[in-house]
Amino acid sequence: MAQMTMVEALNRALNESMTADDRVCVMGQDIAVNGGVFRVTKGLLDRFGADRVFDTPLAEDGIVGTAVGMAIYGLRPVAEIQFSGFTMQAFDQIEQNMARMRNRSRGKYPISMVMRTPYGGGIRAVEHHSESREAYWAHTPGLKVVIPSGPRNARALLNAAILDPDPVVFYEPKAVYRAFREDVPDEMETLPIGTARIAREGADLTLIAYGAVMRPTLEAAEDLADLHQVDVEVIDLLSIKPMDTETIVNSVTKTGRCVIVHEGPRTCGIAAEIIARLNEHAFEYLLAPIRRVTGFDTHFPYFQVERHYLPDSETIAEAVRETLAWE
Repeated sequence: MAQMTMVEALNRALNESMTADDRVCVMGQDIAVNGGVFRVTKGLLDRFGADRVFDTPLAEDGIVGTAVGMAIYGLRPVAEIQFSGFTMQAFDQIEQNMARMRNRSRGKYPISMVMRTPYGGGIRAVEHHSESREAYWAHTPGLKVVIPSGPRNARALLNAAILDPDPVVFYEPKAVYRAFREDVPDEMETLPIGTARIAREGADLTLIAYGAVMRPTLEAAEDLADLHQVDVEVIDLLSIKPMDTETIVNSVTKTGRCVIVHEGPRTCGIAAEIIARLNEHAFEYLLAPIRRVTGFDTHFPYFQVERHYLPDSETIAEAVRETLAWE
């Protein structure tokens, strides 16, 4: 078992899937010769050759459209969009073809492809490089949306996404790419898409998060336990769509209180969907209104002030304390 960063774990997943199935190929801007802007695809060109690892023009709609065609043909393409902010340039192909082809063809052409893209803030990038637009894709019928939070589950979920018969939008929290290392098993591993993880068990309140904000969420939970003897349960969603409603409802039924954290904008965000599901399935168990700790309804700010936009452990802990105090 090796200690890996998320970048290294994702690279291992691509190596494993490409070794196991010669239909798997990797494509995107600068992913072959340079190994990608974050080096996730480093070494794949040398190992698998230019027929399966290739650079594309700077044309996101062309990347996704080509991948859709390859999937129709029976291949399993993994297309990288260099930053999630640039998926807007491919919106037509994603919505009109990637998401719809199975339905349009009455199941004749399942689109088994993955669109990988780094998302989120925390690295002081310029405009269009820090967006969190996962709610767009969760709202789009025909797509699955997966967001890992650490090296081990990133490796397992990417392998699962490549094996999945449906198109998967795979959001990678770039703030976590090299933030920490984790044990990653030597044998190939997958996780079922649509299953959340209980990252910390507790009885007083449920904290729900995903992606990069899992780190401050867990930090807040530990601080609350140490300083205030508050026992918080933390759920790592991992999959935004399909969402593990059962795990969420069971936890909130137990604790009676809930705070949801994400760095995307608040309005029509993932937290709003979770709240709706809890109102439908656990309303009678709620002891307090559900609170959200999210990004603001603004464009992601430039790096001088991005720390004021991103949820941190102090803001999360404050929301927990307010929820616990409500009577």
